[in-house]
Amino acid sequence: MTERSGRCLCGAVSYQFSGEPIAARVCWCKDCQHIASNGTVNAIVNTDALVINGELSEFTSVAASGNQIRRRFCPTCGSHLLANSSARPQFTVVRIGTLDEPSSISPTMNIWIQSAPTWACFDENIDSIEGQAPPPKIVSQ
Repeated sequence: MTERSGRCLCGAVSYQFSGEPIAARVCWCKDCQHIASNGTVNAIVNTDALVINGELSEFTSVAASGNQIRRRFCPTCGSHLLANSSARPQFTVVRIGTLDEPSSISPTMNIWIQSAPTWACFDENIDSIEGQAPPPKIVSQ
């Protein structure tokens, strides 16, 4: 089984998860743009497969989708690491850029492109949709 790990900028918080992500997407919603000054690149993993080491701070808000989103970040360096949606608590979003090996996961879709700035660069080899992506399809293992 594949194991991946990541950490915040200062190293105070680290995490590991096992298994392949359910989906990997670039999100261009306004909230993600405020977090990253760009789109965020995210992997969706099973919450039960995730182990977190260190203390996290969090901020909860209502997203454009109408779901409550709990974003978790390092209280020391501010690195955004994880997010959870009230619509699907069994999944956790991992910010791919915080992985020790970020190239180990490639996004397959751009979402919320209706909110993207005019200068946004989209990979023409992956799907793009105007708003929220449908729930990921779960493949039984």
